[in-house]
Amino acid sequence: MKALIEKYNTPVPRYTSYPTVPNWKPDTFHKESYLERLTNGFSQANADGISVYVHLPFCESLCTYCGCNTRITVNHKVEVPYAEAVVKEWALMKTHFTHTPRIREIHLGGGTPTFFSPANLKMLVEGILEGADILADASFSFEAHPNNTTQEHLDVLRSLGFDRLSLGIQDFDPKVQKAINRKQTVEDVDRVMSGAKKAGYRSVNFDLVYGLPFQTVEGVQDAVEKVIELKPDRIAFYSYAHVPWMHPGQRAYSEADLPSPELKLAIFTMGRQMLLDAGYEAIGFDHFALKTDSLYKAYANGTMHRNFMGFSDLRTDYLIGLGVSSISDIRNGFAQNIKAVEPYIEKVNNGILPIFKGHLHTQADSFIRGQILNLTCKHHTSWKDGTPEQKEYMRSCLPRLEECADDGLAVIGDDAVRVTEKGQVFVRHICAAFDADMQQAEVKQRYAQGV
Repeated sequence: MKALIEKYNTPVPRYTSYPTVPNWKPDTFHKESYLERLTNGFSQANADGISVYVHLPFCESLCTYCGCNTRITVNHKVEVPYAEAVVKEWALMKTHFTHTPRIREIHLGGGTPTFFSPANLKMLVEGILEGADILADASFSFEAHPNNTTQEHLDVLRSLGFDRLSLGIQDFDPKVQKAINRKQTVEDVDRVMSGAKKAGYRSVNFDLVYGLPFQTVEGVQDAVEKVIELKPDRIAFYSYAHVPWMHPGQRAYSEADLPSPELKLAIFTMGRQMLLDAGYEAIGFDHFALKTDSLYKAYANGTMHRNFMGFSDLRTDYLIGLGVSSISDIRNGFAQNIKAVEPYIEKVNNGILPIFKGHLHTQADSFIRGQILNLTCKHHTSWKDGTPEQKEYMRSCLPRLEECADDGLAVIGDDAVRVTEKGQVFVRHICAAFDADMQQAEVKQRYAQGV
């Protein structure tokens, strides 16, 4: 495994979308065409329910490793105007729906959603739920900061239907926490975990990051041991992406402070094995879950889905993004909102949807996207029912997979590819073989290392 990771530790996308955001075609995107596609496909997508993602960008301090779109402030007066704008944007979006929205999934991301008071989160969520139907199997989730998540946050959101939350742990080592300006104690995490259990939440996720400045094998081992003792239902154990040219906060430390490639590899392989030994199942290239969790069950029965919110146990064809920088996915098109708070609020208050860029899928885009989704979520795909042109495209990509097959990462058939258990760590590299944009050398430099 060590030799394989060293060999395949090359830049690849995370494939939360296809085409990936850097490869969208802005010259062919028109907001009116996107909205027309949204309206035309809404009835079919709405039959199984839609997802809603709300981006809440505010944080009281900057986590220097973070790559999210954030606004740093300690002024909580920003909460109400922003929450009201999100509700107004939702109202504008609903004018393009052909039926009452049937909501299957809501996720509050950030930033720090728990920057908002419980009362203001209640106002925001009730504004989205008003006039909508909630499916019986709906699942709502939010990202929580261990330091500022109160029992009132947990109770209020639970009363609104939220049953999952995600805690950003990253690492417990004080030196690492100081470098990334993300400080929380095991006691804070345990408090939120206990409060969530008391309130009736059914699933808790932890985020752990390897490759952070000053990390050591011993430090990460200690963090993973503490996480295993806390026993969250799901764990995302993913690689830090060092891209300071995109996120200047990462210049708070230098590349010399980061683990060497050899050390990062040792940290990853150790942490992954510890989670497997503790009873967690690997369900994606950097995700783990207990067998009792709904995400593992979805993976096991082949219904796990992936979109801009990550892996999900519920599949929806429409994801409506609300708030600054959020991205909507309507199956055959993407649209992203503007990234600055004040212009966002101004546009919404003037009755204008704040979309500033996107991508309209061609038939080829949609077909390749389906194959990549199959590989990331099911670890196999087949194109035997494709058109002659689609079959020809897929077969033309197979030579790029021969080395993966020789290394035991994939099994290639005449019209199918299966990812082996060993290859699951490298599924993004297998996906890249079918990504038309990844054949351009300059495109590859847009992405962080694969492991």
